[in-house]
Amino acid sequence: MNRHRVAGRRNLPRKPLPDVTPLVPQGLRVGAALSWRFLVVIGALYVVIWLMGYFGHVVIPIAIALLLAALMAPGVAKLVEYRVPRGLATAIVLVGGIAVVGGVLTFVITEFTTGLPDLQQQVNESLETIKDWLVHGPLHLRQDQLQGYLDTVIDTIKANQTQITSGAITTAATIGEVLTGLLLTVFVLIFFLYDGEAIWRFTVRGVPAPVRDRVDVAGRRGFSSLVSYVRATAAVAIFDAVGIGIGLWIMDVPLFVPLAALVFLTAFIPIIGALIAGTVAVLVALVAQGFVPALVVLAIVVGVMQIESHVLQPWLLGRAVKLHPLAVVLAIAVGLVAAGIAGALLSVPLLAVLNAGIRSLLAHDETEPDEVDVLDDTGSVPGAEDGVVPGT
Repeated sequence: MNRHRVAGRRNLPRKPLPDVTPLVPQGLRVGAALSWRFLVVIGALYVVIWLMGYFGHVVIPIAIALLLAALMAPGVAKLVEYRVPRGLATAIVLVGGIAVVGGVLTFVITEFTTGLPDLQQQVNESLETIKDWLVHGPLHLRQDQLQGYLDTVIDTIKANQTQITSGAITTAATIGEVLTGLLLTVFVLIFFLYDGEAIWRFTVRGVPAPVRDRVDVAGRRGFSSLVSYVRATAAVAIFDAVGIGIGLWIMDVPLFVPLAALVFLTAFIPIIGALIAGTVAVLVALVAQGFVPALVVLAIVVGVMQIESHVLQPWLLGRAVKLHPLAVVLAIAVGLVAAGIAGALLSVPLLAVLNAGIRSLLAHDETEPDEVDVLDDTGSVPGAEDGVVPGT
């Protein structure tokens, strides 16, 4: 009997627990809801960034090909307007662009190679001057002390010979990876220029139909922003190269032409690129001409960079991509930490594309007819036909 009573009590329906949600403060509930959503977003971003890093050997060439497509697509579209077949227009622009970049690199390497013996002689003379200053200057070092320092450096190199050799092997492997990436970049660039419109339409098909038109417009605006960014960066790079090159020529610094070309190439990495090239120019002036001319070259480099930062960058890049300078600096820093030089090169254009695309998606107004003119003025997606707008 007792056994049945216990069993019956176990089968009795339990009273529902009271709802404690009203007892939780509203601020705590909102904070908890925001917190777990924030953690989900951060986790998703982490997965995306990890995948991009894992497939970096593929992602980086595609991103560079997209940058080059933004630079070359308006030329292809212009040739198509003159009734040149798209395949031929793509070949003309691609071969011309490769010829220009290859010619600049060849010129830089040739000029450096030609001027290297004279520069080496000047380096030796500068080292002798430094050695004489160390002995007869305020430090009054003895000859045996200098020889001891040199022996220490040589012994350090010998002790780390294994690491140096492995580093050389790693460098050789890196060169092979770079060449493979260049081939992949050219291959992808050909298809971006020739059939970019079809690639974009195929990509947009994966978006739900109710928002497909808005995503299409946002993507085109993002690429238009990328075209504007590349054009503005090219203009800034030309200004940096001409300004610093003229200053080096006035100061009679050797190799001023290849140094100016180096400034042009590195200026495509905002802020950091011109700083690196300017440092190289100052070091060459210090070795070749002495301390005072190097200070003058440093003043020229700083002056050119100040004009770039306070006049050209806000005027050209600010109007082109509408990014705050602080956002540019932070994007470069994050890209440099995450992916090195490639990250610093691609971070700002990526931010520009995301900025334009997200602003387009968040806009409350629908697609306006004047968007056709906007796309035509700044260039549409790679290989896009003129006037191709959703709904037309």
